[in-house]
Amino acid sequence: MKRLTTLASIAGLCTVVGLFMSSGLEDVSAAVVSAGWGTALVVLARIVAVAWAGLGWQVVFPKGAAKLADCVSLRFVREGINTLLPVATVGGDFVGARLLSKRGVPGALAGASMFVDLMTQALTQLLFTVLGLAVLIVICGDGPIARTVAGGLALAVPALGAFYLIQRRAGHRLIQGLLSRFASGREWRAFGAIDQLYDSLRRLYANHRRFAAALGVHLIGWVIGTLEVYVCLHFMGYPIDFAQALMIESLAQAVRGAAFAVPGALGAQEGGLIALCGLFNIPAEAALALSLVKRFADLGVGLPSLLLWHRIETKLRAEAPEDEEREAVVDTARSAKRVPQAATLGPFYSYAPPRMGARLGEGEELKKCA
Repeated sequence: MKRLTTLASIAGLCTVVGLFMSSGLEDVSAAVVSAGWGTALVVLARIVAVAWAGLGWQVVFPKGAAKLADCVSLRFVREGINTLLPVATVGGDFVGARLLSKRGVPGALAGASMFVDLMTQALTQLLFTVLGLAVLIVICGDGPIARTVAGGLALAVPALGAFYLIQRRAGHRLIQGLLSRFASGREWRAFGAIDQLYDSLRRLYANHRRFAAALGVHLIGWVIGTLEVYVCLHFMGYPIDFAQALMIESLAQAVRGAAFAVPGALGAQEGGLIALCGLFNIPAEAALALSLVKRFADLGVGLPSLLLWHRIETKLRAEAPEDEEREAVVDTARSAKRVPQAATLGPFYSYAPPRMGARLGEGEELKKCA
């Protein structure tokens, strides 16, 4: 998995370099400079969108189960990890759920809320992409880009259905494997037993009112993200209307989602924005400048979020050193109780050296016989 992520990062970086070189570094730099204060407004819009997503996470909980401030702050942590660290775009979500379990939320409920929150985000992004596709067809007609997006949606629907099914009993083993893969280590035991996790998932999905409210909150959040495109292009001198900005943002986010295995969607975001902005006669250098401004927003929000994560982890280690020592002693005791298995020499033969206790016992019996 790490090797695949590394290769994807290298390929994405090479794509970015190639696109910038072909468009001209000076032209791209001039377009970025022309954005001016629009860059700061884009960062502000990103802060609002991430905080709003934290509200969408808090809504899925039963009343009083989780604090809004905790969900918002940890949503920033999730965003920073998923955006800036070389992990797939779900690594930060496991971290956020684990940290939430340290703030008074039962571990199984925290883990289940993370899966439900991912489901609501994915479902609303699908709806947001359908809306963008509809706007694209109305403005530009049924062209190659529209057909490509429609094909991607045709693949996304069954994938989304499969993601929902693994959260039911049919996906028991798969969820357990995911937790073992992404949540290894004794600190991840806070999620509790897998049966408790599934019971929490069932209760969260059974609360239809809160699930529907979370969908509404996240859908508004995707629309808030449209302000990044609208504001940035206006400051650069390309006055598009809000419907056109919504189309660009929705389909660009769909491209990023499809490239989830590539850290930061390197190359995918840039190529997607060039193709989408070209529909409105916006040159490639302006599209790349828009991508750079979005990358600035990634850094402007992500770096403080990573610092917040470091601060939270440091505080947790300082508050619970005794718990870690106790868990280490328990782990050592469990390891000591394990009985070594016989060394296998072949499919039908095995050999285990005699234990010292058996040898001592035989010597005592010989003495008695003598």
